[in-house]
Parts: sequence; structure tokens; C-alpha cells
Amino acid sequence: MSQNFIADPAVIARYARTVGPGGARYLDGDGRGLEDEEPGGGLIVEAGAGDGRVTAALAGRARRVIAYEIDPVLAGRLAERCRDLPNVRCVSGDFLAARPPRGPFHLAGNIPYSVTSRIVAWALEAPGLVSATLVTQLEYARKRTGDYGRWSRLTVRTWPEFSWRLGARIPRDRFRPVPRVDSAVLRLDRRAVPLLPPAVMDDYVRCVDVGFGGVGGTLRASLRRAYPAARVDAAFRAAGVPRDAVVAFVHPDRWVALARVLHDHGPPP
Repeated sequence: MSQNFIADPAVIARYARTVGPGGARYLDGDGRGLEDEEPGGGLIVEAGAGDGRVTAALAGRARRVIAYEIDPVLAGRLAERCRDLPNVRCVSGDFLAARPPRGPFHLAGNIPYSVTSRIVAWALEAPGLVSATLVTQLEYARKRTGDYGRWSRLTVRTWPEFSWRLGARIPRDRFRPVPRVDSAVLRLDRRAVPLLPPAVMDDYVRCVDVGFGGVGGTLRASLRRAYPAARVDAAFRAAGVPRDAVVAFVHPDRWVALARVLHDHGPPP
């Protein structure tokens, strides 16, 4: 599995500050760090630990670190680098085959581009995940956080339970071997209080899938295929969504507002 590792110690240190509780404040270059906040912050799980350069930085900011590396040679170097770090457990194996911890944890990783989507899916499905702070391809991070002005289905689907934020960009020349593209920090945080109650989530996801799966050209046209026209129009007025809005350009908060109105009138017939 091809992977590009951060070679700049300053970049590693800055990245480590963004991991865990309080780390989101460092995405914008200010605020407190992990050592200043406690809830759920005892454990960091690292995917794609490589030779342990990032692992060592994380170890100084967490009570426990579990570092996974699938490549046996790199796993050996990882274990050697971390042998004097009592709060680090090194695992030689496939992170994606691992069961998530039962309790609260934070995910970190300078991950291979080729498995980014699978690692993000693993994170979103882990009940104990508090946050995920991942180094990904810049384009992926921008797409998932609406930085192009468009929103992906995955981001909209998970928005009631998770926030998605774009962190610092990392130039390609800070990695070895040097990749063809730049990278960025992608941060996901589980919301302390979801934007929608659990009883509404199935209807919300169904609404999002109808919207993104439609062929009507606009979100309104897509939703009117599954919901009564009057109900859709009322939801658009209440949520402040233009009637001609294209699905990908509707902010996730507007999706939540639409779903609230549609759900109040019951599921689609």
C-alpha cells in the first residue's frame, strides 16, 4: 500500500496539536490543546502509523495511544521508536480489520490516499468515536467540507451527528516520498447533542438519498417525486431554501431544517 509520510518535524508537531479534544481549536491556529481538556481524551487510535514519527508526537499529548501499521518492516521500526514510550501500544496489522475501542476514543492518522474513504467510513461507524483528525489528499478534504461551495452526500448524510472541518493545508514537499498532490487536515467531531433526534434520522437519511439520487435537476424537483408537492414547498419556505436550489449547493444546515418540516408531516407516502 503506497503511503507518503510527513518528513517535516514542525508539521508533525502542528498536526499533533490538532488531534483529540481541544485540538479543533488549532485548526485555525489558536486556542487550547489536548492537555487542557479531558472528556473522552484518554485514548488516541492512530491508523497508518508508519515508522512512528507522528506516534511519538501523539504520545506526548495522550494518556494512551494505539498505533496500527500494516507493513511489517515499518511496524518493526514503529515498535523500535516507541519502545520507551509506556503509553503506546504498537499493533502490526490492518487497521481496517480492527474493532473500534468500546469506550470513547479519538482517531488520528497520516493515512494512505487509497484507503481514505474506507477509514472515514470505519470512523463514522465506530460508536465510541469522539473525533477523527486525518491527513488526507487536499481535494478529498475540500470536497467533504464544502470548500468548493458544494456539499457531498456523505457530509450531508452525517451532518446531524458529525461536524466536518477543513484544517491546515500541507504542501506536498513536506512528505517523503513526495506525492503528486498537496494534503490537508480533515477534522470530524461527533456532536455532543445531535441536530436531529434518533427517531428522525432514518427519515433524514432517506430524504438526503432522495435528493441526491433525483433526476429533476433541482432539489425541489427531486423531493417532489417522493413527498407531496405542498409539503415540499412548505419545507422550502420554512428552511429558507430557494425553489431552484441545486442539490449539491444546499448547506447541510438547510437539509436539517428541511427534514424537520418534512418529518413533522410524517414520512413520505
